Amino acid sequence: MNWLLAAFAACALTASVHCATGTVEWCYHLPSCNETTWATIAPKFCNGSRQSPINIVSASATGDSSLTAFSFTNYNSNSTLKKISNTGETVKVTLASGVQVSGGGLSEAYDSLQFHLHWGNGSSVPGSEHTVDGRQYPMELHIVNSKSSVNGNTTLALADSTGLAALGFFIEETSSNTTASFAAWHKLTSYLANITEEGQQVDIDPGISMDDLLVGVDRTQYYRYLGSLTTPTCNEVVVWTVFKQSIKVNRELIDLFSKTVHVGNSTSPLMVNVFRSTQPELPVRTQASGSSKGCYSLGLMALSLILGKH
Repeated sequence: MNWLLAAFAACALTASVHCATGTVEWCYHLPSCNETTWATIAPKFCNGSRQSPINIVSASATGDSSLTAFSFTNYNSNSTLKKISNTGETVKVTLASGVQVSGGGLSEAYDSLQFHLHWGNGSSVPGSEHTVDGRQYPMELHIVNSKSSVNGNTTLALADSTGLAALGFFIEETSSNTTASFAAWHKLTSYLANITEEGQQVDIDPGISMDDLLVGVDRTQYYRYLGSLTTPTCNEVVVWTVFKQSIKVNRELIDLFSKTVHVGNSTSPLMVNVFRSTQPELPVRTQASGSSKGCYSLGLMALSLILGKH
């Protein structure tokens, strides 16, 4: 999960080297700062015991009746997507205030701040961060949320082991031309041509809602575990929700990300393989069994999948 809170806006040091906090240089691919160096350049958390992403082993899932359905506030509004930007490491969309998620076993409501994406190199080279039973999807969308009670205070969020909540959605290609999400994804990806270089951002016209982008995904079926940011400084403060069902998008739209945006200016490399590898898992922790319909828990601190809850 690229760090998205405003106070943690990445600052460019070179075309593809960035700092998450103003002091830690990191990148995905350069020898001096790629992910093999993160545990050294940001040792407080990046070599910690609660790191994300992970491989989700579905057979190890156990029940948790506290993992109920979510409530999504203003996810149906077509004016909540405000800006789209090229950070040099991802494509990020900033959301308007008033967008929230609650329920789903979260301790309180969380404010949805923004979403960003991780990908490999087109539809043929997968680049999701999380994997399921070893399967890596072409892309992954992360919605980043902060506890409403901290009122956007980054310091408070990072001091709380559950200060952030991330919603992860796999994206995979489909050959169907009737998928309802295509219209919204066509609109969203049409902006990529305006943010080909790092630092560029443009306003998003009304007309796309979060629900439009997530159409077809059963948001009552998900995995849950406690983990971390997936870029330095890898703070272990994230309640992760990874949804079982994927967003279906056609191949051409997936390929646009790796063919359009650059890590720096127009002469720099295209932005490809922008994901962290899966991290070592802790032994499965079993929570009390839920209803007979099944909620399953697995993972770093308990990874859960809700099955058939309404």
